[in-house]
Amino acid sequence: MKIKASIVILTIAAAATFAIAQTPAPPAAAPQAAASSAPAQSGAPAPAPPRYQEPMPPGPDPNSQYRLGPDSMAQDGVPKGEVRGPFVLPSQVFPGTAHTYWVYVPAQYDPSVPVALMIFQDGQGFKETGDSGEYRAPNVLDNLIYRHEIPVMIAVFIDPGKTPEQPEPNPADWGDRSTNRPTEYNTPNDKYSQVIIDELMPALYKDYNISKDPDMHGIGGSSSGAIAAFGVAWFRPDEFHKVLSVVGSFVDIRGGQVFADWVAANDKKPIRIFMVDGRNDHRGTGPTGVYNQNRDWFYQNVRLMRALTAKGYDVNYSWSMNLHGNKYGGPMLPDMMRWLWRDGPVSLDPNDMTERAFRAPYVAPPASASPASAPSKN
Repeated sequence: MKIKASIVILTIAAAATFAIAQTPAPPAAAPQAAASSAPAQSGAPAPAPPRYQEPMPPGPDPNSQYRLGPDSMAQDGVPKGEVRGPFVLPSQVFPGTAHTYWVYVPAQYDPSVPVALMIFQDGQGFKETGDSGEYRAPNVLDNLIYRHEIPVMIAVFIDPGKTPEQPEPNPADWGDRSTNRPTEYNTPNDKYSQVIIDELMPALYKDYNISKDPDMHGIGGSSSGAIAAFGVAWFRPDEFHKVLSVVGSFVDIRGGQVFADWVAANDKKPIRIFMVDGRNDHRGTGPTGVYNQNRDWFYQNVRLMRALTAKGYDVNYSWSMNLHGNKYGGPMLPDMMRWLWRDGPVSLDPNDMTERAFRAPYVAPPASASPASAPSKN
């Protein structure tokens, strides 16, 4: 499959229909349900109001064509990495909250060799490898690392911060109404980058041999997680150079459409980015029928891509038919990772059988025997 630096044309694609962030929305063809007039039971929360369903084009469900491919599946003979955790990271940046995270350690990780780092926001949504997994990132990492298609890397799956009484995000609810996700992810300022760089990274450096080179640091996410990932690289390009964006919320949830203006107004930063979105993402038409361009996900993703391209950024992108969610991003994840990490070291020596062999699991050397006691002079 050939991927050009300016645009990738692919026919596969990724995961579920979600509303403003990743809360499931009704099917495209379903009529809007009438609101219940029955009062809530004593002590029970009132039912949520029905969500507005934007008009859809005629024809099949826009998400109907997308399936995960073999790179997203566990393959026989491929060494499996280990997902460790969950771990809890208390936050001083957002007092009273803590972030749950997991760490993927590939089978090939050699503690004596600095490795690359990839951080996924909304970690619970990316790490799941069962039937409900829309990205199955651990499988993708296992397969691509084994075949030398990406470098050996540690990956982190981090959830948005929450207070002790708030529930953990889950595949049905990524935390828009129950965690600190909207504040951390959608606000275009540098506070979330402080969580990643000042709070998470020191914990990772303590436990793993991760390269300090920003070219070896990538960060990504979906929807609000994508704008959060871009914000980390934008505010701290000294730490992160690679960004993966799926249906990025570069819109006016909390002013995120400003990133395209900032790209146009500022000097180019050393950021490489792969963006995917769909023509049937949220298109900015609310219940009143009035179009708001600042709330049009597809328009703002294309607008940001054009601003980045005009400034000479290293940009790849693919626009498909998908709704908001992960139906297209899931199948695209392997190719996005290949492209972002395409410049890893390569040996051209035909006699280099390590380069020409699949990456084998790391085997720790045997503990050195204690030196023999010196002979007695007596």
